[in-house]
Amino acid sequence: MKEIVLASGNKGKLAEFRAMLDGYNVLSPHELNIEFDVEETGSTFYDNALIKARALFELSGLPALADDSGLCVDALGGAPGVFSARYSGGSDKDNNNKLLSELKGKTNRSAHFESCIVYYDGKEIISAVGKTYGVIADSECGCGGFGYDPLFISDDLGKTFGEATETEKNLVSHRARALAALKDELEL
Repeated sequence: MKEIVLASGNKGKLAEFRAMLDGYNVLSPHELNIEFDVEETGSTFYDNALIKARALFELSGLPALADDSGLCVDALGGAPGVFSARYSGGSDKDNNNKLLSELKGKTNRSAHFESCIVYYDGKEIISAVGKTYGVIADSECGCGGFGYDPLFISDDLGKTFGEATETEKNLVSHRARALAALKDELEL
């Protein structure tokens, strides 16, 4: 089984990649005893994913996958976007509370999750983008997933990602779509 290292310490993200990348031993930096904390200075999801993939390849010597993803809310001009994970400067709950506060009184609650995944092996850079569309709920629903999942009502599922099973979410998520496109490019 080919090894690949994922540029993330997020357990939810690691589980998603492992579920979708059968045939690969997906490792985390922690499992390789690598301290990995790269500043995401890019202005796009692609920029940040490439920064992380290159840095992790240099540290591990293994092919690296990195994704940068976030929630883009139309009424907020695409925010939180590349700042999704650090939108409030606090926890997932703090981010969700800030988002709900920013959307108070707004009727347009349409949004999409976007993911850009970059593969880097020291020679090749391959990337793919995936998006999934929905609306932001008035309050959190469900306790599954992570991040904004309890607020994002998926157009595909008709319920929040927080209410969806892991299998349901993995069929329609932005990361699943980006990873499927990347798998086609890599012939995984």
